[in-house]
Amino acid sequence: MPAKRLPMRKTREVLRLSWGLGLTSRQAAASLGLARSTVAEYVRRAEEAGLNWPLPPDCDDFILEQRLFPPPPLIATADRPLPDWSEVSRELTRKGVTLFLVWHEYKEAHPLGYQYSRFCDLHREWAGRRSVWMRLDHKAGERMFVDYAGGTMPVVDRETGEIRQAQIFVAVLGASNYTYAEATWTQGISDWVGAHIHAFEYFAGVAALVVPDNRWSGVSRACRYEPGINSTYAEMLAHYGSAALPARVGRPQDKAKVESAVLVTQRWILARLRNRTFFSLAELNAAIRSLLEDLNTRRFRKLPGTRRSQYEALDRPALLPLPAERYELAEWRNVRVNLDYHVEVDGHYYSVPYQLCRLELEARLTARIVECFHKGRRVASHVRSSERGRHTTAKEHMPKAHQAYLEWTPERIAQWTGTAGPATRELVERIIASKPHPQQGFRSALGIMRLGKIYGPERLEAAAERALRFGALSYRSLASILECGLDRTADIEAAPQTIAHPNIRGAAYFEEEPSC
Repeated sequence: MPAKRLPMRKTREVLRLSWGLGLTSRQAAASLGLARSTVAEYVRRAEEAGLNWPLPPDCDDFILEQRLFPPPPLIATADRPLPDWSEVSRELTRKGVTLFLVWHEYKEAHPLGYQYSRFCDLHREWAGRRSVWMRLDHKAGERMFVDYAGGTMPVVDRETGEIRQAQIFVAVLGASNYTYAEATWTQGISDWVGAHIHAFEYFAGVAALVVPDNRWSGVSRACRYEPGINSTYAEMLAHYGSAALPARVGRPQDKAKVESAVLVTQRWILARLRNRTFFSLAELNAAIRSLLEDLNTRRFRKLPGTRRSQYEALDRPALLPLPAERYELAEWRNVRVNLDYHVEVDGHYYSVPYQLCRLELEARLTARIVECFHKGRRVASHVRSSERGRHTTAKEHMPKAHQAYLEWTPERIAQWTGTAGPATRELVERIIASKPHPQQGFRSALGIMRLGKIYGPERLEAAAERALRFGALSYRSLASILECGLDRTADIEAAPQTIAHPNIRGAAYFEEEPSC
């Protein structure tokens, strides 16, 4: 069993590539950045579990994990016989025989024998290591090789005169050498994915495998044996039913087709445009497309026909069909749920179910949508916002207590207080308006509503009138008026009285005497 279990999303991709596309374990492993033994182990477990592709609709990640990793049976230890390695070596020379098949037959004869990984280690120790070079014969529709040309093309800004260098993307089909080229501003992930989409549409079909080099926009972790594929790049290829098989680091022979196509593109397209001035990327691509048609219809010097005729005869009938919808560029990120059940994406906060607090999720970002996934299941989807520091919250993601509080709005409170009377409504509105934030006045308004239930709407209205008259704009003042019964007492407005007393000097005393 693998030392560390794969995420179920990647496990499904292993089964799709192995069964859906018919890739070998080596090809699937290279595409997914896994060890070949890991891919073979997961396929073996799926076969033993009675699974097939496509998986049943009710087979979610939890059920799939249970079927692939049931509790191991308890067996007694026993001696493990070694196979006859010379016989194994002879069997491996026969067509269609693999080491996994030989090990499977060995396990049928010796159920307590070595597991596959140890079996392979022992075979390598016996056979030793050796490098083998072979000539690749490309099958029709199997592979599309992609790369960026070393040279660039200048594009002049018509207004400022600034010169910007455009990158040249090249794609070629393995069997026919049918070539596609396009100018992009950068070699970043968006331009890289977009150029692939345009190449698929130019070829009117999709190759089963795409062979890039180890650039960062396609390969997230460069490694000779287990390169990691960029999540966005892998998703795009999966959308088109294809998969990536990166060339080995430092092995240009793995992508000799595109190396040759790059050379041809530089000689027959870029060199012919060297004396022209372009003022936009669209203008440059129009010129490239015109010369591209000339290149693909030019007759071979040593072979019959042209790239176009070879494409029509070999690659086009074997290519996978284009999907109904074009892929929408998406970016994958790992995000952690905060205590307020929101995740942060580019300074904006999006809600997820509150039960996922503190967990790490996968966020899929497009130009319009933000989606969050937990163990392969989508748990939230929001329209993407560019407002930094703001929140997008779905009511169903909140706890019940938070949902109930959310229902109290200034409009709803004002509507209720209006039924008690105009004075009550005015008092509540002035209390809420006196706070820096309306939510700070909600608690006072709810307390006033409670007083109405205790003392009745008539007394509440009378108390509100008195509170407004004396400027007592608070819940405490209103409650005191009702408790003391002041709402039932008439105001006494007595006329001011003048007190006569010998010690009271009067206003005339303070008048200044005229100066001499």
